[in-house]
Amino acid sequence: MFIQTESTPNPATLKFLPGQDVMEAGTADFPSADAAQTSPLARRIFTADGVTGVFLGADFITVTKDDTADWAHIKPAILGAIMEHFQSGAPAIEGATGSGHAEHDGPDAEIVGQIKELLDSRVRPAVAQDGGDITFHGFERGVVYLHMQGACAGCPSSTLTLKMGIENLLRHYIPEVVEVRPVAV
Repeated sequence: MFIQTESTPNPATLKFLPGQDVMEAGTADFPSADAAQTSPLARRIFTADGVTGVFLGADFITVTKDDTADWAHIKPAILGAIMEHFQSGAPAIEGATGSGHAEHDGPDAEIVGQIKELLDSRVRPAVAQDGGDITFHGFERGVVYLHMQGACAGCPSSTLTLKMGIENLLRHYIPEVVEVRPVAV
């Protein structure tokens, strides 16, 4: 098994490409070892010293390290954990995964549907290239609340991406959108 690695715009995050599917559908974000109880893969990766977050995408794994860890020292342990996992035949995650978007009904349901469609068709594929994901969290009085995951969470350029890229896109196609804000879940 050959696992490729790619840097991301977030210097604390690396993207690992195992050359096979990681998730059958959706994504999964594990911001701590305690949150990784449903993922045998994430639990293995968290055993490497310095790992602070694991994000699973369709065909990639994004790993975030703390500021004191050096990639040269922890990358071999992470590669080993990923290889061991795929050789074990265990699933990446136990149980079902959803779309990642928060549910929303009510008077703005049509607008929210349009927002989710634009996120899924235009934003999420581009963000996945950088090892992350952005999901819908809410819509209230013209403000769209989005949750940034994986390499996007804590990335120095995430605010610029959110404001200049995603906000401009949503405002262009959906006049009811006036602003986009990040949320921490």
